[in-house]
This record gives sequence, C-alpha cells and structure tokens, in this order.
Amino acid sequence: MPSAVSPPWQEKASGFFSSSGVKIKSAGQSAGTFVGEVAKDAKGNFADVAERVGTLVKSRWAFFQQPSTKQAVQERLISAAATTGTLLRKGVEETKDKVVVGKTKVEEVAKKTAQKSKTILTDIERWQKGVASTDVFGVPIEVTVQRQQSSKPVPHILVRCADYLILSGLNSPDLFKSEGDKKVIQQLVSIYNQDSNASLPEGVNPVDVAALAKCYLASLPEPLTTFELYDEIKGARSSIHSMRNILKRLPSVNYMTLEFITALLLRVSQKSLLNKMDARSLAMEMVPVIIWQKGRKPEFYRQYWNQPSKIPSKNLDQPPSYSAWDMLAEEGESVDASSLIPLDDGVPTDFGAIEVVQCLIEHHNAIFTDANVTTWR
Repeated sequence: MPSAVSPPWQEKASGFFSSSGVKIKSAGQSAGTFVGEVAKDAKGNFADVAERVGTLVKSRWAFFQQPSTKQAVQERLISAAATTGTLLRKGVEETKDKVVVGKTKVEEVAKKTAQKSKTILTDIERWQKGVASTDVFGVPIEVTVQRQQSSKPVPHILVRCADYLILSGLNSPDLFKSEGDKKVIQQLVSIYNQDSNASLPEGVNPVDVAALAKCYLASLPEPLTTFELYDEIKGARSSIHSMRNILKRLPSVNYMTLEFITALLLRVSQKSLLNKMDARSLAMEMVPVIIWQKGRKPEFYRQYWNQPSKIPSKNLDQPPSYSAWDMLAEEGESVDASSLIPLDDGVPTDFGAIEVVQCLIEHHNAIFTDANVTTWR
C-alpha cells in the first residue's frame, strides 16, 4: 500500500512546473508587447518614409515644371541631338571616304590586270603567229612605216634614237661599238613592240640607245640595201656617181632610212675626238646590220626580239615560254645580263661591205643629193 506522504522529488517537480508555467506566461506577455511595439514602430517608419518620398517627388516635379528648368532640359536635349547628328554625319563621311579609297584601289588593280592581260594576249599572238600586230622588231620596214601613217618614211624608233643621240649622246665614248646593258635594251625593245611611237625614258644611257638602233636594223627580214642589189652596191664602192645611181633603185623606204642612218653616223664621226668613233670604226660596227648577203643574216641578234622555246611542249594547252625580250622583266626577275652583243656574229669580215658603209658615211651629202637630206640643229 502506497505511503500517504509524497516523496520529496514529487514536491520539487510540482514546484518546478508551477514556476515554469508562470515564467512562460510572463515571457509570452512580454513577447506580445515587444512585437506590438515593433510593428507599431515599423508602421510609423514606413509612413514616415512614404511621406518623405512623396515630398521629394513633388519637389522634383515642381522643379521640372519651372520654365528655366524646362528650357535647360530642352537645350541639353537639342545639344545632345546635334552632337549625335554630327557624329552620324562624320561616320557617314568616313564611310564614303573609305568607299572612294576602296573604289580607287579596285580601279588600280583592274587597270593593272587589264594591262597584264593585254601583254599576255600579245605574247600569245606572237607565239601563234610569230609576229604581233604591234611589233616593230622582225617586221618588214615598209610594213612598220605604213602603220605609222607619217609623212616621214623612216621608222619612228630610229627617229627617236637619232634625236636622243644628237641631243645628248654624241660625246659618249664607243657609240655603236659598246654592247650596252642587255636588260635595258630588252626592256626598250619590249616598249617599242607595244607602242612604236613611245618616247625613250629619261636618263637612258646613249650607249644603250645606239645598241637599240643597231638591234632594230639587225631584226629586219631584209637589209636596207636589199639582197638584190648586194653585189652591185659592193661593186660601186669606189665611185660616188655609180653608188648614187644604184641606191636610187632601192625602195623609197629603204633609201630614206639608209640616208637617215648614215647621216646620223656622219654626225657621230664628226665628234670622233670625244667618242673615239671615226667613219672607219663606225663602218666596221654597222656593216653587219646594214648590208648582208641572203642566208648570212646576223642571227645572233634574234635572241633579243624572238626566243622560242627550244624544247617542244607535249601539252598543246601549255602557255608559251616567254622570253625577256618579248616581255618586260618583272621586278625581281632574274635576267642574265652577261651575254654581250657580238660585233660580227662570227661571220668572216667582209671588207668590201665595210668600204661601202664607210663611203656612205664620208660622202653622205654627195651621194644622197636628191633626197631631203637629214639635218639636225
């Protein structure tokens, strides 16, 4: 049977729970009071903030509604719009400039491409037909003169060379003897094959100009003296009268060109104290390109205006092998300038022919009396 007296721990437990309930109730009341106060303060703060924001907005709006402020804002907007317009116009102008520059570059490239295409077509025409329609080297002299449509029946290339030498080259040593610069001569030949009326470049060496004239005469299919009159002209070298009569039988173009060339050689010989080239020396250098027998053409000169490929191509569609003589050498292209123009191409010296040319130089004015004798100031 349980004891009527409660144990001590029961009393302690009852007391603990009683005091805990009071404390919890008291804490709940305190917490409710605190939350209420916080909510009240938060409500008050929110109302205060809302009132301040509203006041600020009203103040700003009132500020913007003022006439001075409106004008300032409008001015800023106008200034910004003007600046934006200027920037846009500048951008458009810069774009136009770039377009113009680009167009110019495209036109330059197109021009260079067209010129290159023209050169290539000309070379292909030479390759297929042997001679192009604009060539002067390797073309009969009467054809060249006919193309010129000039009142003077002398190839323009010889006129250009002679005028240049008379003006600035008569005192140059070894005219018509020195081989000159092969690369320069190749470039000059290419220029005149494309434009027979071209002018000589400024500053070109007179020795190269003389060599150019010499190469042109060597390129003719038939010499100025013709094959037909070769023996008769040689036989008349000791008689001015006989020489004059025989030369009258030459074609008009041949006769006038021979007169022109020998007149130039006469002027060169008159400066022999300076250029070291008297009539005899000039005759020795010029005879291989003025008078030769049929079948004795100075073929060595052919390499300067016509150099076909020595190895036939198995592919018919393969483009021709261009020589530096037919085309201007590209920049940086390797060209052998060591090969020199020989004086007589290895042909035995024809002293009779040399005497003919010497006679034409020394007695020029007496032989060509009925021609419009070439004179230079």
